[in-house]
Amino acid sequence: MLIPLDYYRILGLPIQATAEQLQQAHRDRTLQLPRREYSEVAIIARKQLLDEACAVLSDSDGRKAYDASFLAKTYDRESEAAIAAKQRSKSSAQSATVLQDDAGETAPAESKALDAAPDPHTPSIEIDDNQFVGALLVLQELGEYELVQKLGRPYLNNGSIAIVEGRFGDPQLVRPDIVLTVSLACLELGREQWQQTQYENAAKSLEAGQELLLRESLFSSVRGEMQSDIYKLRPYNILELLSLPEEKVAERREGLQILREMLQERGGIDGSGDDQSGLGIEDFLRFVQQLRKHLTSSEQQTLFETEAGRPSAVATYLSVYTLLAQGFAARGPSMIRRAKLMLMQLGRRQDVHLEKAVCSLLLGQTEEASRALELSSEKEPLAFIREHSQDSPDLLPGLCLYAEHWLQEEVFPHFRDLASQSVSLKDYFADPKVQAYLEALPLDGENANEWVVVQPRSGKPQGRLQPTGDRPPTPPQPPAAKQGASNVTFTPPVPADTSTAASAPKDHATAAALGAATYNPTATAGRESPTAKQRRNPSSSRRSSGKGDLTDRARTIAAQISAQVKSMPRNRLALFIVAGVLSLLILWWILSLFASALQALSGPSLEGEQAKVSLEAAPIEIPALEAAAPEPSAPAPVSGAITDEAAGQIVQSWLSAKAAALGPNHAVEELKQVLTEPALSRWQLMAEAQKRNNANQRYVHKLEVRGVKTNPTNPDRAEVEAQVSEKAEVFDGDRLVTSRNENLRIRYDLIRQEGQWRIMDWQVMK
Repeated sequence: MLIPLDYYRILGLPIQATAEQLQQAHRDRTLQLPRREYSEVAIIARKQLLDEACAVLSDSDGRKAYDASFLAKTYDRESEAAIAAKQRSKSSAQSATVLQDDAGETAPAESKALDAAPDPHTPSIEIDDNQFVGALLVLQELGEYELVQKLGRPYLNNGSIAIVEGRFGDPQLVRPDIVLTVSLACLELGREQWQQTQYENAAKSLEAGQELLLRESLFSSVRGEMQSDIYKLRPYNILELLSLPEEKVAERREGLQILREMLQERGGIDGSGDDQSGLGIEDFLRFVQQLRKHLTSSEQQTLFETEAGRPSAVATYLSVYTLLAQGFAARGPSMIRRAKLMLMQLGRRQDVHLEKAVCSLLLGQTEEASRALELSSEKEPLAFIREHSQDSPDLLPGLCLYAEHWLQEEVFPHFRDLASQSVSLKDYFADPKVQAYLEALPLDGENANEWVVVQPRSGKPQGRLQPTGDRPPTPPQPPAAKQGASNVTFTPPVPADTSTAASAPKDHATAAALGAATYNPTATAGRESPTAKQRRNPSSSRRSSGKGDLTDRARTIAAQISAQVKSMPRNRLALFIVAGVLSLLILWWILSLFASALQALSGPSLEGEQAKVSLEAAPIEIPALEAAAPEPSAPAPVSGAITDEAAGQIVQSWLSAKAAALGPNHAVEELKQVLTEPALSRWQLMAEAQKRNNANQRYVHKLEVRGVKTNPTNPDRAEVEAQVSEKAEVFDGDRLVTSRNENLRIRYDLIRQEGQWRIMDWQVMK
């Protein structure tokens, strides 16, 4: 049968490889061991292909004939690709028809695999049927994951005739080998897609491999690797699904469902359960904050109100944000009143008086708004509010300015459907629905008994539910994909600019882990009892007694907003409010003069039991799975001819890097410090393969430089002749497989790149 492979790829060599490189590559590839789960059938078939490739390319006449055929197919393929591209540009409709015809084929999968011939212009080799499993294994090692699935899956259908009849060898051994190779291709493809930020595709690839192994009841350890990756991938998959356009209803619903499953496993947003994502409590809180900009206000309301019932103080506070945003945007004061009732529960243990003041302002309860400001321990926001109320008998002008800015800059941006909307208190109070609700709103002066002053700890205000925008959560990195996938530091998307947090008067981010504060969404405030009145803060009582009980809401709003409108009619609430807000509009031009004051109002972070959560936290970054290995001490950049001492240092650096890259720690990155192409790619391929297969080699080297020769026409090229004694032990995990002891005379080809000497390649001399 024909397989889309060529002898150069089997050995991991370019077509320009020398005979010495050919022998070295064959020896290196032979020493590489596939995973221990493979049977002897697969291992022998793979070695046969390696031996065959080496034999053909080692024979000069055979190699010439092979190269001629290889180059002809490559040239024809490139030419036809160019022609096809030109034709596609002329007739896209015709191309679409062809795609539809292809998609409409219904031939059985196994029949296609048996009958379909490789592209005649793609290099391919003829193999025996009993080498098929080895060919799949080689393709999987080369990173041809999709091709492995395309070739292997058709033979895994129930009752596959080709396997049952023993076409590829003993069915009891061949079928598990094919299952293993296809499932490993799914695993590595999923990791590769993960690194490329294709999270949904990565999840599908991993799930496909897991389903195959579950169906076959094989290789539980590989299935465990897949399950672990699926769990760690979930936060990224959620982010990708929820960031899709709102028209993608099914996909976004799937993202919310996965999020709910994680919340259930964790025991809530601030729960301590293990969802196996690798995110700690604080990192998960940041993850939730990061998600919010992808969720609409209604989605957040459903999610967080459900979570608040666990109970969860964090979810309760996020529900407050949602109700405030929805209530203001939809001109629904009833939602704002619900938010205020939620804050009363949080207020027993946390200073949320500033939020209460905003809620009270939006409900027209100016007396309560003033009283809440008195109870607040927030120095900087209060300084801002006082500064912008200097010409007023009360703090309402400053509070209006503060509330408008806070809603615009700190609340609305965290809702997908509200981020682009503008905030106007004037428009809000002028809305007939708002006026009607405020006129009919029952007295809320009795609600003051629910509020207590939260005393500062250690002389510091425990006031704000304060954000931390300093560092992103750090879940584990996807395991490195095989060769061809770069070592990616994954950042989905570009880290957010946290500078906006400094320019706002205050970033009311979210509640931290506040303990077991209980919230009943259906609770309503009762009237204040005399005993409760006695517990009220004295200064609050004095303020209340001096201003009345808000029986005439319109008159009170007018009196508190501006002393000049006290004589206006009591029953014209809209006019009173509009008149008061007009003073706010006059203050807008002053805003630019206080930019420096706004930047200082980010506030102190909570201490002690409070976990920190940020609305401005940078998106998730994936750090390296393992600590980066220290870089080898390569020679410093030099100019002029290379010396014997410098040459010895370079070769010794290579031997050290080789031992590190192929050793138990698999420090593959060290190869980049001393090698360059073509040797670099070849040895990276080998090192990555050994790392995947849990194999390693342990070396002892002795080096003696025999001579150094600088190229007379190019001072940046040199040859180093050295005598190298190499003792090597090859391990499969912790099991010693083989050992060797060689004394070799080697000529190294060096090149100076940007002032640094590196090894391009080498040849073993006779």
